[in-house]
Amino acid sequence: MAETQAQAPVFQIQRIYLKEASLEQPNSPGILLQQEQPQVDIQLGVDGSNVADGIYEVTVTATVHTRVGDKTVFLVEAKQASIFEIRNLPQDQLPPIMGIACPQIVYPYLRGNVADVVQRAGFPPVHLAEINFQAMYEQQQAQQTAAANGAVPAIQ
Repeated sequence: MAETQAQAPVFQIQRIYLKEASLEQPNSPGILLQQEQPQVDIQLGVDGSNVADGIYEVTVTATVHTRVGDKTVFLVEAKQASIFEIRNLPQDQLPPIMGIACPQIVYPYLRGNVADVVQRAGFPPVHLAEINFQAMYEQQQAQQTAAANGAVPAIQ
């Protein structure tokens, strides 16, 4: 019985935390007087690493860069992270867990923190869209496979 329990898969959240957050308004206050509608560019990233035996950190990063013309209105960068205990899973299941399941858990915290930072800076909150982490993971895997096979991406 104890042997069966020792081999049971384990997936637990140990901690979720805001690892890093920064806000820049390099052209304030002048840019705040502009009437032009700003352009918003949002970049997301996912990273995972093993920090101890069976313990993994997964980080989801968002960069929100808002501009009017060529001038920055504000730039927010935030990293939301979590520590997960993941044990007794087949090795081939670990990358999808860390690339899909873990970011899905972390991302709502990142969305809230980004909206809060932007709003506290005096702007309407930026609400990051829902993300299909499975599609994002599959796209990254396809890109890695293409790169490993020497494929050159088409230039459009």
